[in-house]
Amino acid sequence: MSNPLPVPGQRWVSDSEPELGLGIILRAESGRVEIHFPAAQEQRHYALKSAPLRRVAFKEGDRIKLHDGAEMLVDSVEDRAGLLCYKAAGREVQEAELSDTISFSKPEERLLAGQVDELATFDLRAEALRLRSQMQQSPVRGFVGGRVDLIPHQLSIAAEVSGRMVPRVLLADEVGLGKTIEAGLILHRLHLTGRARRVLILVPEPLVHQWFVELLRRFNLLFSLFDEERCAAIVENNPDTNPFLDSQLVLCSVSFLANAPERARQAVEAGWDLLVVDEAHHLEWSQQGAGAAYTLVESLSAKTPGLLLLTATPQQLGPEGHFARLRLLDPDRYSDLGSFLGEAEHYEEVAKAVDRLLAQKPLTKRDLEFFGSHSARVQRHAAELSAGKEDARQPLIADLLDSFGTGRVMFRNTRAVLTGFPQRKAVLAQLDDDSMKTRVKWLVALLKKLKQEKLLLICRTRELAEKTHAQLQREIAVNAGLFHEGLTLLQRDRNAAYFSEEDGARILICSEIGSEGRNFQFAHHLVLFDLPENPELLEQRIGRLDRIGQSATIRIHVPWAPGTASEVLARWYHEGLNAFQENVHGAAEIARTVDDALRPLLADFDAAGLDRLIAVSREERKRVGKKLERGYDRLLELNSSQPDRATELARQIQAADADPAFETFLVRLLDHFGVHVEELGSRTWLFRPGHLLTDAFPSLPEEGLSVTFDRNRALARDDLGFMTWDHPLVRGALDLLLSSEAGNAAFGVWKAPGSEAILLEVCAIVECVAPAALHVDRFLPARPLRVVVDHALKDVTEDPAVAAPPLEKGDVFGLLDRGAVKKKLLPAMLEKALSLAAEKMQNLSASAAAAMARRLDAEIERLEDLREINTHVTPEEISAVREQRDALAAAIRSAHLRLGAIRLIMRS
Repeated sequence: MSNPLPVPGQRWVSDSEPELGLGIILRAESGRVEIHFPAAQEQRHYALKSAPLRRVAFKEGDRIKLHDGAEMLVDSVEDRAGLLCYKAAGREVQEAELSDTISFSKPEERLLAGQVDELATFDLRAEALRLRSQMQQSPVRGFVGGRVDLIPHQLSIAAEVSGRMVPRVLLADEVGLGKTIEAGLILHRLHLTGRARRVLILVPEPLVHQWFVELLRRFNLLFSLFDEERCAAIVENNPDTNPFLDSQLVLCSVSFLANAPERARQAVEAGWDLLVVDEAHHLEWSQQGAGAAYTLVESLSAKTPGLLLLTATPQQLGPEGHFARLRLLDPDRYSDLGSFLGEAEHYEEVAKAVDRLLAQKPLTKRDLEFFGSHSARVQRHAAELSAGKEDARQPLIADLLDSFGTGRVMFRNTRAVLTGFPQRKAVLAQLDDDSMKTRVKWLVALLKKLKQEKLLLICRTRELAEKTHAQLQREIAVNAGLFHEGLTLLQRDRNAAYFSEEDGARILICSEIGSEGRNFQFAHHLVLFDLPENPELLEQRIGRLDRIGQSATIRIHVPWAPGTASEVLARWYHEGLNAFQENVHGAAEIARTVDDALRPLLADFDAAGLDRLIAVSREERKRVGKKLERGYDRLLELNSSQPDRATELARQIQAADADPAFETFLVRLLDHFGVHVEELGSRTWLFRPGHLLTDAFPSLPEEGLSVTFDRNRALARDDLGFMTWDHPLVRGALDLLLSSEAGNAAFGVWKAPGSEAILLEVCAIVECVAPAALHVDRFLPARPLRVVVDHALKDVTEDPAVAAPPLEKGDVFGLLDRGAVKKKLLPAMLEKALSLAAEKMQNLSASAAAAMARRLDAEIERLEDLREINTHVTPEEISAVREQRDALAAAIRSAHLRLGAIRLIMRS
């Protein structure tokens, strides 16, 4: 950067992010500069040597805009100790008074100076502007780039949650349905749209590396792994710093922060936009007190706008534990355990009402008396439906689910309403006794019987896993891996990878930590060397294999010995609950009901007592299953799965995937920067650094990056990068092109019959300078407007002949040397073109403002209606939406035009 050293108070602009508006220098020292961008409410740190920054310095004759919107012509400029003072309209204007929303791009100056680029570069820039606008306003931005199958229930939840202003939800899909994918889609969209720049993810320690790899492999999100060693290293280099401010995307274990009060305090003070907590059922809370992990998450969630809690077993710790998690999401809504339990009494009534509407039936008189009296929206939509307005049916269903159901903060899909799951077959093996020796001999026989098939073995403790592994190795020569809490994360990951390799371990022996989060669906045999007493924990074990995408029947091998606790648990699960072969709905409730009968049998075997337990459990399973099917589960199912919305999202993603124009454009863009591009096959390419034009280009490995534009191939080949418009390479290359001058001025000769003419093609950008959290792109993205005028100042934009004229390279100076053309004609043509673009911008702004008002006014009305029955929302949430609406309205009103590119055409 050839600019003079910055001085605090000066106004500078970022060439790479002009949408930030004018920045103010806060500090400049030690080769670094700190700049505040008031319009975008952003603060950035740059290295002076490589910063894409430019000093804002107007000259005599330039037009300036002030904070109050006034515009004036600069008469003269004076430098006062590094700060500029402008004299305009008979007064002095300090540079601090300049409007924060001014943006800069001067392609017209380059054109008038004869500094023109190749015609192909102009076309590339124009296409880049169009593509970036399309990306910014796309409803599937952040979803397209996920290396994931397009599974409807996952897309539906991701769209609903990421569409909220402040998402605070519990993702509670049953085991194997893809909660991690849903969370990844949500945070990816929030991150790319600027609403979650700072993200903290807390997971159980065994899952840290798995989350790291999944986020990088599936979403190209590079999170920083934080532990005490990393924090200490950061603080050692800078004792006064908060280590959690060192990275924007942080991933660490819950136990690390829960057991380190000082680090927990620093994490809370660092401030985050989004907090994600996996396996949230481990957060212990009761009315008497809370565990360290719960207290940590409670402190963080109180200061973090967005919160995602993930658990497949929300009721594993009973209704009290479930309430505790909902309390984290909305402490005002879920403030009293008794009220929470009482509310569940109406779930079946709500579900029946919704089902009647889905069956094209009206609400009953009783429905209207109960629901209508508590909700003005329900009353209004019911009246409209009764009057024959069929389009009121879906809003009425949504109102019932929203106002009286469970869907505001919790989403849960169940296997009962989804497809694509394998069969489960229980294989119970009766042993002579319960000794370790007998169990291992049975395991050896099973390995020999299954030949080369892989087995996952899970038991409760590390000690039992180690003993099993040691004794197995003495009995048989077999490749066996270990996975328990005594190993380092790296050792666990290596052993899990060894198990996944075709010629790797045949059996992986896990302690209980192997039952959470891991995906071993390449195996089809699960050995339960002992059984947990909690049926939801049993389902978590089975869920390591029983997942969407599993291709074979899962065989669950359960050894048991007569007259022991192992017989009690094996037969109770199999004969009483059928838990090995099916997922049991309401398992935790059933277990609590029969607990007094189960525990004595585990301590002192009684055959008759076991038969009675099995009979009672069968009846409880039927009772609880029917209750949930009619009420709680039915409401969650109705709210969580929106097939029509998911189908449309999948269609849009598939259209983006299949767009040949994007692939062609990216190849041209990379070629422009000097990247060596080699086609390897259909929609598959190799990108290598080549002779790059700039060191600022996104890094590529020396050996190159093999990529595909085909989703199915990307899912099958982890060694191929998946190229979409969400990919960091694409976004980085686009930003690099559009922050440079390349292609923003061009000249072409159009040889065509007819009279000689001069045409000016202008690409003007509609810009809204606003905080990223507002996500104003939803309504008014940075959209390019193409306008073409001729030398008679006539608008010829819609003339088909000038849509894509066959241009040739020419000598621009032959035209510019005509004094009248340069001094009078071109300025007049540019002014005319910009005035036409301004008219188009006004129409766009009006449409954007109307669309924004419709959406947010409807949301405010909805929240106010919910507030009337005092169930789901707080006054603060309603105020937040109002503030968002007003801020968006102001941002859209302040939209302005920036000249993005200009091309002079000589027709002869």
